[in-house]
Amino acid sequence: MTLTAHEAWSRLLDRARQELPEQTFKTWLEPTEALSLDGGTIYVGAPDQFAADWNESKHAEMISSMAPIALGHPLAVVFKVTEERRARPQMDMFIAPPPQKAKIPGQQGGTISPPLSDRYTFDYFVIGKSNELAAAAAHASAQAPGKVYNPLFIYGDTGLGKTHLMQAIAHEIVERKPDTRITFIGTEQFTNELVAAIQNRTTADFRRRFRETDLLLVDDVHFLKGKEAMQEEFFHTFNALYEAGRQIVLTSDRPPSEIPGLEARLVSRFQWGMVADIELPDLEHRIAILRQKAHLDHLELTIPEDVIRFIAENVRSSVRELEGSIIKLLAYASLKHREITVDVARDALRDKLRAVEGAAPGGPALNTFVIQQTVSKEWGVTNEGLRSKTRTKNLTVPRQVAMFLMRELLGMQLVEIGAAFGGRDHSTVIHSLERVAAMMKEDSGFAQRIGKIQVALESLRN
Repeated sequence: MTLTAHEAWSRLLDRARQELPEQTFKTWLEPTEALSLDGGTIYVGAPDQFAADWNESKHAEMISSMAPIALGHPLAVVFKVTEERRARPQMDMFIAPPPQKAKIPGQQGGTISPPLSDRYTFDYFVIGKSNELAAAAAHASAQAPGKVYNPLFIYGDTGLGKTHLMQAIAHEIVERKPDTRITFIGTEQFTNELVAAIQNRTTADFRRRFRETDLLLVDDVHFLKGKEAMQEEFFHTFNALYEAGRQIVLTSDRPPSEIPGLEARLVSRFQWGMVADIELPDLEHRIAILRQKAHLDHLELTIPEDVIRFIAENVRSSVRELEGSIIKLLAYASLKHREITVDVARDALRDKLRAVEGAAPGGPALNTFVIQQTVSKEWGVTNEGLRSKTRTKNLTVPRQVAMFLMRELLGMQLVEIGAAFGGRDHSTVIHSLERVAAMMKEDSGFAQRIGKIQVALESLRN
């Protein structure tokens, strides 16, 4: 009797379940599906490239070795990404896809990139003190587009949920009014399409597309800085939509007034409606985010509550980093064939916990945030300014000092330091370290000031 691909894979999975820990099987093999049988090879679909690569390296050979017993003949196993899932976000690898919704108008023909994510809705957005203003403004804009907060300008560091809120507005609006024309675009793509339109002499079509939309969503508008032609076109597009009472939503890594090289008339218009920031989540908010993540991905029984609290207490940089920690922990536990505990989490996330090692039990942790906060207070600036892209002298020096102290006290890698300051590259960090070292040699008073801060921070270890 000739088996189908589905039947053959089902038999192989039954054997694999007997050999692997239940947690490993559920995480990596249960979400797979048989695609086809081709001679002596079975092709198996995985949710995304990460899962395909992991299964290929960790499980393919083992499962193939089971074929002679399970099937009565040899069979090679090859994992690859299921084609229909290629467009899904990587974080979806642990969750069943939500019910398919109607295609959002304006996305047909492949002209909108990236497409709206089914997970970026208000239902999946966890509200806390750090984002409640932005979330409330987003809800209001979705309920009364073009009337309450127009434009809505949301800013904050990378990975805190700006794009999530922006897309949630679109989902809410199109659910109530399916024929809404929506344009979701990144500033870089806007720039590329304008250049192409100019080269192809199709600027009239380009303008019509953007100026006749009902909802314009523009991600990362800080990339407009210094691009005069782009700013000119965006200015007129903004005016046309605003005067027509159509909703505009913008995101950036900093407020309008701090975007260098942005024309004053655009800064003014970006501030006409509501400017709302999203900050780093506090402990309670981080716990809520992780619980939500565990619920959505059906991991409540896999990740204990004490592990969730441990991650929340030690991973503080962004929501994206929190979710990344979950993936890394699951992968590590699967590789080691161990149940998830606090000790396993500590081993799996050792690189992320370096910043808090040596902190006094129950006391303040010595980490990047504390260093930034201490330096900000010493120089009389804000934490937000320290992490911003602004290069004025009153911010540049304390920013360089904070980088220097992170290297000295926490032994952080250059890329980690750069990430703590808005994603600066390693060359900027190197220059900062060298600059502070030089200033300490040239100015004894400056050196004493750094020494005083260093002693204060060191005391947190005791």
